[in-house]
Amino acid sequence: MTHYFIRRLLLIVPTFIGITLLIFTVTRFVPGGPIERMIQQQSLSVSDSASSQSDTSSGSSLSDEQLHELQAYYGFDKPILVSYGLWLKNLVQFDLGVSTRYHEPVWHLIRDRLPISLFYAFATLIITYGVCIPFGIIKAIKHRSVIDNASSIVIFIGYAIPGYVIGITLITLFSSHWEIFPLGGFSSDNYQEMSLWGKIKDILWHAVLPLIAYVAGSFAQLTLIVKNTLMDNLAADYVRTAIAKGVPHKQAIFHHALRNSLIPLATGFGSSLTAVLGGSFLIEAIFNIDGMGLLGYESVLERDYPVVMGILGISALLFLLGNILSDIFVAIADPRVKFE
Repeated sequence: MTHYFIRRLLLIVPTFIGITLLIFTVTRFVPGGPIERMIQQQSLSVSDSASSQSDTSSGSSLSDEQLHELQAYYGFDKPILVSYGLWLKNLVQFDLGVSTRYHEPVWHLIRDRLPISLFYAFATLIITYGVCIPFGIIKAIKHRSVIDNASSIVIFIGYAIPGYVIGITLITLFSSHWEIFPLGGFSSDNYQEMSLWGKIKDILWHAVLPLIAYVAGSFAQLTLIVKNTLMDNLAADYVRTAIAKGVPHKQAIFHHALRNSLIPLATGFGSSLTAVLGGSFLIEAIFNIDGMGLLGYESVLERDYPVVMGILGISALLFLLGNILSDIFVAIADPRVKFE
């Protein structure tokens, strides 16, 4: 098993290079880069300032020499492979470049927003797994009962509605209409003036609606996975044999069938951690949460390629490590699995 995980760790390097090279190439061919946006903004400002003059023509006032200097500054004057090699060299030195929008180091921008993303990532995972596993067990035991049928309606509705739509509905009703929760943000404006307990309550109060939107995206799927796999294991021969030998029904559920039912959850745990850590672009944009998701969303809109590459590079690395983490959890949950 050790050799297997060593091989998986070594495969991270070529896989990461392939992913980041593809993303880097796409950013070079997508129209509307930072130089084009700069020229467009300058043209709009020139047109507005000279709107009263009939002899003023719209267009870029930058000379060819100035355009070449801008291309050299942003690294667009070199071939793609050369530019990617320089970016990868800086990445090895923990240098993600400088943002073209904020004019700050990319790592500083990500570092300042990472604690917020970590908070929502771990809170979402704890709530999701802490609710879905017991709820799925209850639905499997009470199959076709009133509780199971009524909860299935809610689950299927939640499965059909995207998380960002639920977020818009929640913020419209509970923040704008009834004014129960804040409209958005991670904390209040007077957060620094609060006591420690006041800061904790303020963060939790702001996190209620975003966490509901986060959890809604995976709640239905995980609950149904737990229910269906547990029902399959309860109907398996080894569980019926244990009950026939006198094992109590409760013990047969929690000591025999439940562990095998958690194997599908262990398979996707690592990747789900990576997905939540990256944040939902739309949910963070809706609730104005200044995390990595909102930073990535704004960077894509503003064509801030260094930030886009930094976030996607970190997300790709976490995804690859998350897959290895999932294999470890599967080996722990299922002793029959032997990685060779």
